[in-house]
This record gives sequence, structure tokens and C-alpha cells, in this order.
Amino acid sequence: MESLTEKIFEQALDLPIEDRLDLIDKLLISSNLVSRKEIDDAWAQEVENRFSDLENNKTKLIEGKEVFEKIHLRYSK
Repeated sequence: MESLTEKIFEQALDLPIEDRLDLIDKLLISSNLVSRKEIDDAWAQEVENRFSDLENNKTKLIEGKEVFEKIHLRYSK
């Protein structure tokens, strides 16, 4: 016999993607885990902070090539 969880899962697969994502968020919230919206909001804030730091000369950009060279040097020993 099919479990209730399996039945609900099969029904959820018939939902449009946005409804499935909303359901995922609700399940995550009910389990006290971070929701997709909270993650998106946190990333948006991080992008704003980094952009602000660049505009105010609090940080500088480093070319990807240089970053990967440093990583290679550090971990190739």
C-alpha cells in the first residue's frame, strides 16, 4: 500500500512549478529551516553591501585569474 507521503508527493508533482516552490517554502518554514525568500533576501543584501563597499573604496576587485593562481599555489604543495 502506498504511504500518505508518497500520495502527497505524487499529487505535488502535478502542481505548476511555482506552486511546488511555494509548497517547499511552507514545508521548510514548518521545519524551522530557512525559506527560499529568506535566502534570496540575504543574497540581495549581500550584493548591496558588496556594491556599497566597492563604491566607497572599502574593498577592491581581484581578477579571477589571480584568485585561482593563489588557490593553486596554496593547495598544490
